[in-house]
Amino acid sequence: MSTELLTYRGGTGRPVVLVHGLMGRGTTWSRQVPWLARFGSVHTYDAPWHRGRAVEDSESVSTERFVADLGDAVARLECPAVLVGHSMGGLHSWCLAAQRPDLVRGLVVEDMAPDFVGRTTGPWEPWVHALPVEYSTAQQVFDEFGPIAGRYFLEAFDRTATGWRLHGQPARWIEIAAEWGTRDYWRQWQAVRAPVLLIEAGDSVAPPGQMRRMADLAGPSARYVHVAGAGHLVHDDAPDQYRDAVESFLAALPEDT
Repeated sequence: MSTELLTYRGGTGRPVVLVHGLMGRGTTWSRQVPWLARFGSVHTYDAPWHRGRAVEDSESVSTERFVADLGDAVARLECPAVLVGHSMGGLHSWCLAAQRPDLVRGLVVEDMAPDFVGRTTGPWEPWVHALPVEYSTAQQVFDEFGPIAGRYFLEAFDRTATGWRLHGQPARWIEIAAEWGTRDYWRQWQAVRAPVLLIEAGDSVAPPGQMRRMADLAGPSARYVHVAGAGHLVHDDAPDQYRDAVESFLAALPEDT
């Protein structure tokens, strides 16, 4: 099955939707798709402002816009899905699970927290604005981002005849992150009723203690895994530990959810 908003990647059965993080893209899940396809039909989703540099979108940035778009995508599958979200994708996935519990039968949140209030994008902005629009060689991407994130961005960026081009506008990406510093999402988290798996990186972007508190608030249906030594891209930085946690979670999901 395919939709305009989702890309089918393999597998059969109940849907699993992979939701990327800020500056990511559905294509970055290539290493996870083969084993996830054992658990259902796997689809990737590209969020607004991450669909290619030439794709225009004049709407205002807001979490609500992202959640509505993700909801439209998942609703087209016509049965509840497991949402596997990294960072920003985790946030939007749990907000959708809170708003539309009929669409979500399980939820994986990787390295994201509900409350960044008071934090600003100031320290990050000069680096983002300084990124070249296009890299002519893969080595330039690795030099900029390192081996793990470099591979990730080579998969996310637009491929051109002359190299790899940013797949969105840095100013928009900054707007997205800036919103998180103005509000929290505890209310949405507390409204989630689906079974949840929380995976926190050892070198996490989440404020200390928040993901453990998320697990406590979610009750006995929640699993929490801390991956010592892993960076924010846990699924690529510690792939075996990530896979073990997610496979165990998916295998335990009740068939009637």
